[in-house]
Amino acid sequence: MSELALLPATEQARIVRSREISAAELLVACQEQMSAHNETLNAVVTLNENAPAEADAVDRVFAAGDDPGPLAGLVVGIKDVTETAGIRTTYGSTLYADHVPEKDAEIVRRFRSAGAVILGKTNTPEFAAGGNTWNEVFGRTRNPWNPQRSAGGSTGGGAAALATGMISLAQGTDLGGSLRIPASFCGVTGLRPSPGLVPTSPSWYLWDTLQVSGVMGRTAADVGLALQALAGASTEFPIAQPVAGRSFAAAAATPWEGRGLAYCRDIAGIGIDADISRVCSEAAETVAATEIELDLSYGREAFLALRGLWFLAHLHDDLDRLDECGVNVANNIRAGLEVTAPQLADAERARRRMRQELSALCDTYDALLTPCMAVPPFPVDQNYPETIDGQPMKTYIDWVAPTFVLSLSGLPVASVPCGLDSNGLPVGMQIVGPPHGEELVLSIAARLQAERPIGSPAS
Repeated sequence: MSELALLPATEQARIVRSREISAAELLVACQEQMSAHNETLNAVVTLNENAPAEADAVDRVFAAGDDPGPLAGLVVGIKDVTETAGIRTTYGSTLYADHVPEKDAEIVRRFRSAGAVILGKTNTPEFAAGGNTWNEVFGRTRNPWNPQRSAGGSTGGGAAALATGMISLAQGTDLGGSLRIPASFCGVTGLRPSPGLVPTSPSWYLWDTLQVSGVMGRTAADVGLALQALAGASTEFPIAQPVAGRSFAAAAATPWEGRGLAYCRDIAGIGIDADISRVCSEAAETVAATEIELDLSYGREAFLALRGLWFLAHLHDDLDRLDECGVNVANNIRAGLEVTAPQLADAERARRRMRQELSALCDTYDALLTPCMAVPPFPVDQNYPETIDGQPMKTYIDWVAPTFVLSLSGLPVASVPCGLDSNGLPVGMQIVGPPHGEELVLSIAARLQAERPIGSPAS
């Protein structure tokens, strides 16, 4: 059953559709993986008691000769900042420890309409603030490759559950790297799509162009399959991307053969762990990427200003309860209260500059490759790492600058595993594509995975 649970979601979907196995059997296989690993990893924090009934419903639709949808029977974990009707949604915060929404978020509705089975909620830092998954409600999520290490964040519960076969697909969000950081640390594939390609609804920040909704899978093809079912405009969310005639699933199933790729080892100017640099350079060489110099460090201050605005917009109704929030959320809100209008204007100018620079780069190369993380997975009981390649960080958030500066561009960015470091821990490569270039990004991710397989964690 563990072999079944660890199959790529594309293969699971095929054998459920061909009736080689039932949706109920796939759910049991994932539940057995959860029984084996979740006590150690703390990835799934709230169960959907109706999951067996949902799997049975998929099987009944097939038995009647109908089609439950493209994700029929696939088992999905929903990040605990995403609303699920009748299933506790805490946002990782003691302020909402007993909160049970009445309605599903739009992305959850789309999963359900595509035939997916919701296993439950996966762990997240409080209000998704942080690159290490822990909160005062559920505690810490651990890395499946080494439980003494961080699984990353903020979709760390989803990545850990995915890597160990507890789920077929992991839903998540990405503000400054929350689909990419845990994908890198846990050895799975995450895609930050263009803002609005997958609507974020409901949202406390209606015109949010910085955080996006998306998915992680064990392979690039898994992500493409899910994106095909999830993409599309919503009347509840005002930001949208074109989807007509696009085939994410087909592109992700076709490894890239193109005109050339660029590679930059340190886009954020913060340094990089030597072991990670070695693994990523070797991966870049396998696809004949051209090494270039690219300095996007100007995006660091810009992102922090916009992040401050984001937290104020999202948590404005809870400002009078700031002392009840955890240290990361409280500090981000306090920083947001100090952001000035000129700083926000400068940040928007930096966003414009970055998108222009990266779009121009894609006139010469198909995409940009760059390491996802500057540091390897750090001890799970640390809030964040204190050094990068032995050098102290200037700010507590510098270690995730390689992901968060790219969030500013609004371009599609994936993280795909490209090797293991000398301690046997996964290393992720980011792939930055052109505007509306999700298909190209997924195809390149498929090529890198084919060239540099890493297997599954031993735990």
